[in-house]
Amino acid sequence: MRALYYLLGGGATAGPTGLRIASFFGALFLTYGVVVPYFPVWLHTRGLDPLEISTVTAAPLFLRVLVTPGVGMLADRLGDYRRVVVVLAWMAMAMVLGLSMAAGYGPILVLGVAFLMCNGTMLPLVETMAVRGVRREGLDYGRMRLWGSVTFIIANFAGGLAIEASGGGVALWLIGFAVLLTVVAAHFLPRSDEGAAGSVPGRFAWRSSSVARLVGSPVFLLFLVAIGCTHGAHATFYTFGALYWQSQGLPAVWVGTLWAIGVFAEVLLFAFSAPIVRRFSPLQLIVAGAVASVVRWGAMALDPPLALLVPLQALHALTYGASHLGAILFISRAVPHAGMGSAQALYSTIAAGLMVGVVGLISGALYGRIGGLVFLVPTIVAIAGCAAAVLAARRWDGEPLWGEGGESGRVSPTAPARAG
Repeated sequence: MRALYYLLGGGATAGPTGLRIASFFGALFLTYGVVVPYFPVWLHTRGLDPLEISTVTAAPLFLRVLVTPGVGMLADRLGDYRRVVVVLAWMAMAMVLGLSMAAGYGPILVLGVAFLMCNGTMLPLVETMAVRGVRREGLDYGRMRLWGSVTFIIANFAGGLAIEASGGGVALWLIGFAVLLTVVAAHFLPRSDEGAAGSVPGRFAWRSSSVARLVGSPVFLLFLVAIGCTHGAHATFYTFGALYWQSQGLPAVWVGTLWAIGVFAEVLLFAFSAPIVRRFSPLQLIVAGAVASVVRWGAMALDPPLALLVPLQALHALTYGASHLGAILFISRAVPHAGMGSAQALYSTIAAGLMVGVVGLISGALYGRIGGLVFLVPTIVAIAGCAAAVLAARRWDGEPLWGEGGESGRVSPTAPARAG
C-alpha cells in the first residue's frame, strides 16, 4: 500500500492531494481510452456515414479555440477550478444520457460535440490543479499523471474485448460508466484554499486579463508554437499509423504491440520524472521532444522495418512524454497562479486541438496520394516546433512572465531551479 501511495503521487507530500488528483487523471483518461478509439464505432452503429462521423469528432478540435480559453478565464476569475470541473463532469454525464436516446445525425451531432467539448475542457483545469500542487505542496506531477496513461491502456484493451463480445453499441455504455467515475472523482478533487482569490473584482478588463498578458508575451507565444507543433505532429500517426503498418503487412498483434510500446515508454518517463526534471529545464525537455519528433516522423516516412519501428515507438517517451512534462513545468514556473487556468486552456487548445486538427486534415488530404511519405508533414511541423523551442529557451530567464502580488508558497523539489 505504501508503494501504491508513492506511485499515485502521495509520496511527495503528507496530504491526500496527490492521490485525489491522480484518481481524477485515472478516471478522465479511462473515458478518453474508450472515446478515442470506440466513440466512432458507436457513431457508426447509429447509422452515421464516414463524413458525418469525422464531423462529430473533428468539430470540437476547432470549437475549443473559442470555448476552452473562455472556460479557463472563468475558472481563473472564480479562483475555484474544482467547481468548474464538477459542473463540466455533470454536463458530460448529461450529454451521454442524451446520446443514449438520440436518433438521427442532427441530434447526435449537437450532443456528441457538446459531450466531447465538456470532456476535453476538464483536462486543462485539472492540470492547473496539478501544477498548483507541484508548486505549493511539492507533488510529483509525473507520478500523478502516469495513472492517466495506465487507465487509457486498460480502457483500450477492455473496450475492445467488450465490443468484440457485444457489438459496437456497448461503447456508449462503457463511456457512460467511465464518465460516472469521472463525476465521482471530480467531487473528491481538493478544494481551493484561496476561495475567490483568483477572481478579479469589478468590471472585466481585457488588457489586464491573464489571457491578454499571455498572448502578449513573446516567450509564451514561442512556447505555444513549440508545444503545438510537437504535439500536433502526432496527428498523422494517430490517424494513419495503424493503417500504414497494415499496408506494410504487419499483423494485428504487432500493430497493437507497437502502440503499447509507445504508451509504456510514456508511463516509464512519468514514473521516473523527478530526477529528470531536476536535471533539465522545462524548455530543454520541450526541445528534446521536438528533436525526437523530427527523428521519429522523418524515419517513419522512409518505410522503416519492424526492427526500427520498436525504438521509434519508444521515442514516444520524448515526443509526447518529455514535451508534455516540459510544458506543465514551464507553466508552473512561468505563469502566476491567477493565470494558470488560462495558460493551461491555451496549451490544450493549441496543442491538443487546433494543431492536431490542422495536421490531421492536411495528412488526410495527402495520405491516399503519397502513402507513407505523408509522415513528411509532421516532420516539417516538428522542425518548426524545434526552432520555436530553441528560441523560447534562449529568451526565457526562468522567472515568471509577470509579477503577481501575494504569489508565494513552496516550490516543488521536482521542478527545475530558476535561472539567475
